[in-house]
Amino acid sequence: MGLRHLARRGSAPATRTLAGLPGGIVTRRRGRGSEPEDVRLWSEGDDRRFIDRNATARTGQLHVRTHHDERDRAVVLLADFRPGMLFGTRRALRSVAAAEALALLGWRVAADGGRVGLAVAAAGAPTVLRPAGGERAMIAVTGALAQAHADALAAESGAPARAEPPLEATLGLARSLLPAGGHLVIASALDDPGPGFDELLTLLAERIAIRLILVSDAFERARPPGYYPFALADGRRGTALPTAGEQADASAEARLADYARRGIAGVRLDVETGPEAYAPLMERLDAVL
Repeated sequence: MGLRHLARRGSAPATRTLAGLPGGIVTRRRGRGSEPEDVRLWSEGDDRRFIDRNATARTGQLHVRTHHDERDRAVVLLADFRPGMLFGTRRALRSVAAAEALALLGWRVAADGGRVGLAVAAAGAPTVLRPAGGERAMIAVTGALAQAHADALAAESGAPARAEPPLEATLGLARSLLPAGGHLVIASALDDPGPGFDELLTLLAERIAIRLILVSDAFERARPPGYYPFALADGRRGTALPTAGEQADASAEARLADYARRGIAGVRLDVETGPEAYAPLMERLDAVL
């Protein structure tokens, strides 16, 4: 609730409704309505669902069809609170940073007249809220996020190490909450998402718009040199020499680039920077929803 003021920063509400990208110039926003806007050449990052087969066959080059913006925008926020996300070395846990970013984005969508829903992946039963509009809906979302996170911490307190539950089950549940043309935003570090996650994500990206917030802790990107003890869910223990921070940093960017090629745009969220730095990232993400 305390992050709501950050979501109000930037353009005025009237401008935000019209503008397709952050900035001071008011433009007509394009979206996923039923009426076509125009047909143009394919460019990297375009949604494959909107390939115009007739223009492509006629010219021999890929073309996509764009549409007028839909007034009814439904967005489901998927927060990853599985055990691996309950980790952090600076400022906050990765799960907390994910919740902060999703709350900022949710407040922006609600202020713009959209409907916001929630799906939380955790070791126990998932938390689900169907998309609804207005301030009351976002109050319910923030309350559900806080409660789900408290439950996740309580479940891990003193519990033995266990394997990460797969993320694809919650992904399918989140998809069931969305109407045609809806939007799904996933906030996760994507540690061990499950064997079928990438395949399911690619299939869903052909039916709904999916955006990714890849959460990254400072320790993952710049680890102090040395050996680190570890314990695995199956009881095995040992020490490991982690890879260099530069390699981990490049790996995150390569992962985002790979998803972008599948039509899933995303941003990297550095946990230590805090909500003030997240706000412009969420504004940028909101512009492509």
